[in-house]
Amino acid sequence: MRISGAYSHIRRRGGYSHTVIFHRRWTLARGLRIHDVAAEEASGVPVVLVHGLAVSHRYLMPTARALAARHPVVVPDLPGFGLSDKPSGAYDVGEHADHLAAWLDARTMGPVCLVGHSFGAEVAARLAVHRPDVVAGVVLASPTTDPRARTRRGLIGRWLLDTLVEAPWQAPILARDVADAKPWRVLATVGHSVRNEVEKDLLRLPVPPLVLGGSLDSVAPLTWRTAVAEMTAGTSVTIPGAAHNALTTSPHRAATAITTYLSHL
Repeated sequence: MRISGAYSHIRRRGGYSHTVIFHRRWTLARGLRIHDVAAEEASGVPVVLVHGLAVSHRYLMPTARALAARHPVVVPDLPGFGLSDKPSGAYDVGEHADHLAAWLDARTMGPVCLVGHSFGAEVAARLAVHRPDVVAGVVLASPTTDPRARTRRGLIGRWLLDTLVEAPWQAPILARDVADAKPWRVLATVGHSVRNEVEKDLLRLPVPPLVLGGSLDSVAPLTWRTAVAEMTAGTSVTIPGAAHNALTTSPHRAATAITTYLSHL
């Protein structure tokens, strides 16, 4: 494991300043160097944030910062994305889940709460089913893919609709992430997502999940999130005014929902 740098985030709690230090690490897992950003000084159940299919750790940092004063937080880049090594092909859901499990083992982390966003929710669900020993809780944030949009055209169409209500300041972050991953990998991963029958994993989750999403989310709309909560005996929480990237634009509300869920584990 190599630590290449660190940066801090100042958070005020109860009138006092609390400095949260995030470290960058690269961990060798199954022959690839996996990058993560972590703040692990807090107590409580460790939280691992798993990003979606065109992005990286960067857009999840607002929620990571909001959680870090109360829980250890780690945000990895999946293989092919962000600052992690780039395999020659695009991994499917199962390959990402297997690699994430190997990374957790290499990081010697205890049971964690997986917070998967969008495609990351599919990966988190698969990992939880196959490795319940490393999972204390599961948060499915804006999970894909709603059966009514389970084609490339359908899913991409919903993303385009979502861009109309997303906060525009996210654009540079997302553009950088797509450039890092390369458009071909993003499109190939879209194909893997729409071919994945996520219900098969949802019905086998070892713990009831928190299903989280925004009221304006057209990618994972409330009707789909409600169905996910019902089939998993989970709890559904909707963040008013947020779209698909609720973990980016509404971090404090998202963190509150996650910490409340964790308090009941």
